[in-house]
Amino acid sequence: MDEKTYGFSGVLLVDKPAGMTSHDVVSLVKKLYGVKKAGHTGTLDPAATGLLVVLLGSATKAAEYIPSDDKKYEAGLLLGIETDTQDITGRILSSCSVMPSEEEVINAVSGFAGEQEQIPPMYSALKVNGRKLYEIARKGEEIERKPRVINVYSISAARMTDSEYSLSVHCSKGTYIRTICSDIGGKLGTGAVMSSLRRTGCGRFGIKDAMTLDAIKEMTPDEKRRRLIPVEDLFLDLPAVELPAFYERLCRCGAEIYCSRIGCQFGAGEKVRILGGSGFFALGEVREYENGLAVKNIKIFDTENGTCSE
Repeated sequence: MDEKTYGFSGVLLVDKPAGMTSHDVVSLVKKLYGVKKAGHTGTLDPAATGLLVVLLGSATKAAEYIPSDDKKYEAGLLLGIETDTQDITGRILSSCSVMPSEEEVINAVSGFAGEQEQIPPMYSALKVNGRKLYEIARKGEEIERKPRVINVYSISAARMTDSEYSLSVHCSKGTYIRTICSDIGGKLGTGAVMSSLRRTGCGRFGIKDAMTLDAIKEMTPDEKRRRLIPVEDLFLDLPAVELPAFYERLCRCGAEIYCSRIGCQFGAGEKVRILGGSGFFALGEVREYENGLAVKNIKIFDTENGTCSE
């Protein structure tokens, strides 16, 4: 069973269970779909659950070009302890028994909305000088990390108990929820950790459309194919350029297509979806050439209609 036989290529939304790494999930989906290539668009920690966007077959070529999607999370905030991992699984560094009022917690949480700098946690998959931070942390080492600009579009808290709250967070890609939890604890003076994490949204995709691994295991090949989302959906926020057959052929062969000849107006550096007779087939970029602005393919996803590729 392989991709050639079944033609599996596209985007699959998976509801990741706790206890599996994102890599484990991708490997299993790869086997279940019988494809040679698969990847994902954003890591979830092993203890986390929720939306994992998996790319299958030729869709894996989209990974480096996917826009920086915003994320949505539901998280547990536990006040009163600090750990070395900033979550409930870590080694306890300090504890506090005096809890703030609900109003104080909600006010503190609301203060984390907006653009801000965040220092990535040591226990993360981020690489520094080619080494993953969590691998360095497990050796008992800590290195300096440069703060990164993130944006928390919205954040709210709901009280569960005196020391437990649920957080709803809508943020930019690259935001560490565990660090937000830790920083909230620092602001309150009690310490805090992330006690749970579930990703509910990634860009235009939502958890309601995701499949569990158990459900995928029970599906027939036709059912699996119907669950795949076209790779074009990853780029629907980009403007579309429709090419007549002649220009489509030239574009597939790597030629630049001058905007003046196809009646489009874009700025240099702008990325576009390129459509031909059978719909979307490539991601393109507008570039400045000697004779003016032109669209050139930077990645072809459908090579069925024509012999040329990128």
